[in-house]
Amino acid sequence: MGDLMKPVYSRVMLKLSGEVLAGSKPFGISPEVVDYIAQEIQEVHQLEVQIATVVGGGNIFRGLEASSRGIDRACADYMGMLATVINGLALQSALERRGLATRLQTAIEMQEVAEPFIRRRAIRHLEKGRVVILAGGTGNPYFTTDTAAALRAIEIGAEVIFKATKVDGVYSDDPVKVPGAVRFDELTYIEVLNRKLKVMDSTAISLCMENSFPIVVFNLSEKGSLKRLVLGEKVGTLVRGG
Repeated sequence: MGDLMKPVYSRVMLKLSGEVLAGSKPFGISPEVVDYIAQEIQEVHQLEVQIATVVGGGNIFRGLEASSRGIDRACADYMGMLATVINGLALQSALERRGLATRLQTAIEMQEVAEPFIRRRAIRHLEKGRVVILAGGTGNPYFTTDTAAALRAIEIGAEVIFKATKVDGVYSDDPVKVPGAVRFDELTYIEVLNRKLKVMDSTAISLCMENSFPIVVFNLSEKGSLKRLVLGEKVGTLVRGG
C-alpha cells in the first residue's frame, strides 16, 4: 500500500444520527442506507483503522420532543436511549453480513442483546480489529448522543470524531432554507458556541474544547467520504481549537 493510501488516523469515532439511518424516510430504518453505511465503514476497516461508532435514535423516538408533549423528560430520554439500541442492532447485522467482527455495547445493561459498556473491553475489541458500536447514549437522561460520542471518543482514546450528516459541512444558516448560507472549512469551538451553529450540542462542544478534541462534520452520503477523511483529505468542516 503506497503513501497515498496511508491513513492519518489509527482510531476514530463515527457519530451517526438516527436521521441518517432513516434515509429519505421521515422515520424508521432504511435497510439500503444501513447497508451503505456498513460498506463505508468496511472500506475504512480495510485500511486497518480502528473504528467505533455512536448511534442516535431520532429516527425512532425523540426524547426532547416527547417531553414537550407531556412525557416526563427523564422517562422520554430513557425511551430515546432504547431506540439507539435498535439502531445499533441494525448496524451490527449489516456489518456482520459483510464479514466484519463487531461488538455492540450499551450504557444500559441488556445482556441478551449486547455487552455493557466497559472502557477497557471496548479498547481491547478495537485492538483486535472489531468494530465497536456504542448505544444507549451515556446511560443518563438530559444528555444527547452527541455528548455520548464526545465522551466515549475521549474515553477510548480515539483521535477524532467524524460527525456524519446530510450536508457537506457546517453552514452559517440552514443551506436548504437559506440559499446564500456560507459553508465553513474550519471553525474554532468558541466560534461554534458563540454563533450557536448546529454542529453538536453545547455540552458536547465544551467537552471537546476542554480536551482539545477535533470534530469533522461531513456528508456521509457522498460515497467514499469517510475513507477520504481517514486518508487525510480535506472533507467537510473541521472544528478545533484556535
